[in-house]
Parts: sequence; structure tokens; C-alpha cells
Amino acid sequence: MSSPAPRLILVTGQSGSGKSVALAALEDSGFYCIDNLPPDLLDHLAESYLKGSIAARGIAISIDARAPEQSLADLPDRIDRLRQRMPQLRISSLFLEADRQRLITRFSETRRRHPLSYQIENLVEAIAREGQLLMPIRAYADLVIDTSLTTVHQLREDVRSRLIGEKVVGPRILIQSFGFKFGIPLDSDFLFDVRFLPNPHWDTSLRPHSGLDEAVVNYLEQHPVTHDTRSRISEFLAHMLVQASRSDRSYLTCSVGCTGGKHRSVYIVEQIARDLRPTFGNLVVRHRDLGNH
Repeated sequence: MSSPAPRLILVTGQSGSGKSVALAALEDSGFYCIDNLPPDLLDHLAESYLKGSIAARGIAISIDARAPEQSLADLPDRIDRLRQRMPQLRISSLFLEADRQRLITRFSETRRRHPLSYQIENLVEAIAREGQLLMPIRAYADLVIDTSLTTVHQLREDVRSRLIGEKVVGPRILIQSFGFKFGIPLDSDFLFDVRFLPNPHWDTSLRPHSGLDEAVVNYLEQHPVTHDTRSRISEFLAHMLVQASRSDRSYLTCSVGCTGGKHRSVYIVEQIARDLRPTFGNLVVRHRDLGNH
């Protein structure tokens, strides 16, 4: 059995979006991790790793807006050149982001200074400037995750299952349920609204249960519109995911929402995941807002 290809994972994104959490998850999974590596040292690190100087499953580095502006702008081209020079090295890039208010709240709660605060004292302006500096890297990233409504545990699971899971044919697919009242997942490639389905919430005996429970499943499956919706979404996604697997897309996020993210969306996600798994093995299911009830 052949050993897995050597890996380099680049973790970038906005300060306060969870880069440290992602890096810790990678370190726990056997990666040699370096925080805030100057981009100009990326090639030397990759060469050292391939020569065997670093004994690890792979290397993961974090680069942020503290790097020189020109180095950040040149980073996508640098990675492209590295891929050409070292085709044996499997390179992935993760970009983390969150909405501005969430970032402000996180900095206020932790009382940490923004990395650009030595240049820009106003936190809102520093966050906006950082977004501008990182825009070329975000556009280049293989996987973008919005952590505005993601818990630390969910982010760790995302990194483990979507970024360092075993490689299979086709893109890595996340199918998640969510509640509109808690906010739309902004990193969705496909988003479906199933609030038109019969709502178990209005049956007081079903209200405490979720779409994972047999009572709610039986209730929803009594209605023809439920089966029609499930089959239409599954057929659409099957078609689109086949097309994506023929392109260079590595990651896809499909989100299904109802009002609270407890009944209808949870049921539909479970069913379409069951429909798609025989064809798309690299599929992860998450129920984002079940813990909010």
C-alpha cells in the first residue's frame, strides 16, 4: 500500500476568524505547524520537508496580514510556482473569515489587539484594511469557511473531515442544515429554503424532537411535498456535483434551511445525504443549529 502524498496546507484569513483553532486541529492530526510564517520562506520550508528534515504527516503554515503587502499580493503566484517545481507535494489552501461585527465582538471579548493596530488604531478600519490586503488570497483559496456562526468544535471538525480527510475522487462535500433565524451560512455554494414544508413545530408533541427522530420523520413523510422536495434537491445536487467533480473544485458546501434548523432542514439533509453517498463518498453532514435548541 503506497504512503500518502506529502502535504502542505496554507491557513490564511482574517484575524479573529479561527486560524489558531484550525492550526491546532492540524497539529493534533500530526502536522508540523508554523504560525505567521513570512511568505518568502515558504519555498525553503517546502524543500526542507521534502528532503526529510521534518518528520510529520505534513506541514501547515499560517500567513496573515502582518506579512509585507507585496508578499501577500504575490502569494498566489508563489504557490503556483511551488506546485510546478514540486508536483509531488500536495498543496491545499484554507481561508477563514467572519462578518465584521462578529470579529469586533471577538476582539472585544478577548481584549487582544488587531495585528494591524500598530498601523491603524481604529479596530473597524483595521479589519477593513486587512480584508483588502487578503482579497487576492481569498480568491485563490481552495476552501473558504465563514466562521461567523461556527463553533470552535465545528471548525475543528471541518478541518479534520474536509481538509485532511482521506482523498477520494471528486470534491469534498459538506451538506448542512441551518435555521434562518440564526443567520444564513455565507460560505454556501448551494442554498435551499425548505420553510414551505409542513412544520412539525406546530404539533406540540413533536416540538421537543428533531428531524433525526422517528416521530418527526414519520410526520414529514406523510406529505407528498416532502418526498418531491427531497428527490428534486437530490437530483439537482447529483447533477451539479458530477459537473464539479470534472472541474478543479475541491470543496463544495450545500446548505438547507428552515426556520429554526431543528426539524425540516435536518430531515431533508439526512435524506439527501443518504441519496448522494453511494455516488459521492467524500460527504460530511452537519446540523449547524441543533445545539441552539
